[in-house]
Amino acid sequence: MIYNNIHKGIFRSRPNRFIAEIEIDGKLEICHVKNTGRCKELLVPGAAVYANYADSPSRSTKYGLIAVHKGNLLINMDSLAPNRAFGEYLQQGRFLDNVTYVKSEARYGGSRFDFYVETATSKTFIEVKGVTLEENGVAMFPDAPTERGIKHLNKLAACVADGYNAYVVFVIQIDGATHSPSGELLTDTPRISYFTPNYKTHPAFGDTLAKVAQAGVHVLAFDCKVKPDEMVISKPIPIKL
Repeated sequence: MIYNNIHKGIFRSRPNRFIAEIEIDGKLEICHVKNTGRCKELLVPGAAVYANYADSPSRSTKYGLIAVHKGNLLINMDSLAPNRAFGEYLQQGRFLDNVTYVKSEARYGGSRFDFYVETATSKTFIEVKGVTLEENGVAMFPDAPTERGIKHLNKLAACVADGYNAYVVFVIQIDGATHSPSGELLTDTPRISYFTPNYKTHPAFGDTLAKVAQAGVHVLAFDCKVKPDEMVISKPIPIKL
């Protein structure tokens, strides 16, 4: 997935979870934050950020926050990006072979999942979770307690009990390569070693993830190639439950 009209800036403050103040070309701009998570470890004053510009009458702000530097890591912060990137990955035939049907925002049993996919031999529900939290090369989810996330996991287990395949896919919006503050690629050696649930922040989510995995829900994690104007899924990474 590709963004247009990207501008580099400096993060100054976040008055509320929906907007941020960023400095672009010496001018303070109000920017829509496309992620309602806490992101306290990312949005720190002085951090280099990237925002896309769209001067549209339907938008209350002209800029939308896309990515941020955390040290030498480049992290996509757009909460819509994981679904879009995974949808492209799915349509390219890189996830399941011989896909015959794909439906986004699919409802089943009173719940809504990100994707429903059919092949000649399977029917599958998929829930996608974006990951922006990293500590010492380990990617973790969630960055805040999520009862909604637990509900999704339990509903996926119910799908398995009803005879469907089910996946929860963690898309790590972090480029494991090392970048300079200007965005230049310095080394392509991955820094993200594995994914694990964030037991410290929400132990119930981690416990539920382990439980539904035992019930037959497939748990996968993928890292991404992230650029200021792009994010694409790269490859699976190990998981430790």
